[in-house]
Amino acid sequence: MKKLLMIIPLVILLCFTFGCQKQAEEVITEEEAKAIHNLYVEARNTVNLDLLDEIYAEDVVVHDCSAPEDIIGLDALKQYYSNNHRALPDLHMTIDDMIVKGDRTVTVWTLSGTNTGPLHTHLGDMPATGNKVHFSGVAIDRFDEGKIVEEWVYFNVLQLMQQLGFTIVPPQPPEPQEEKK
Repeated sequence: MKKLLMIIPLVILLCFTFGCQKQAEEVITEEEAKAIHNLYVEARNTVNLDLLDEIYAEDVVVHDCSAPEDIIGLDALKQYYSNNHRALPDLHMTIDDMIVKGDRTVTVWTLSGTNTGPLHTHLGDMPATGNKVHFSGVAIDRFDEGKIVEEWVYFNVLQLMQQLGFTIVPPQPPEPQEEKK
């Protein structure tokens, strides 16, 4: 009986502790996420980048594996996407899958297009190849007040470059130098 009397307060304390914890808030619903990502696809497929104003916060930070540094701000993101569309004017994107949890979404996407314009890179503009590309990637978006405030974009950049016709040449060892007499 004494053990039972000792256990009851412990059980009550545990119930109170876990029952009073704030439940994780659902910042974005699945329906809201679908609407936002559908608007994103429309913006990219119709090259109506003004639609991005409804999706991204003004001070968004995008970590894109193909960019040499973070893309900071909505204007910089629009410029980045504008460069993408110059390189692939027939760019077409689809959302293949989406997971919504708390303040984040994870989307699996596919992008295709034909490289008929210069490809803007941190090494300079690369000439158009005329090659078609088709590749998939993942975006992880963090939302606040209904807009994307931070995004991580991952895809196989090497696969994209190979489809464009680029090759990787390994570094060559330096030529031995003759000794001066």
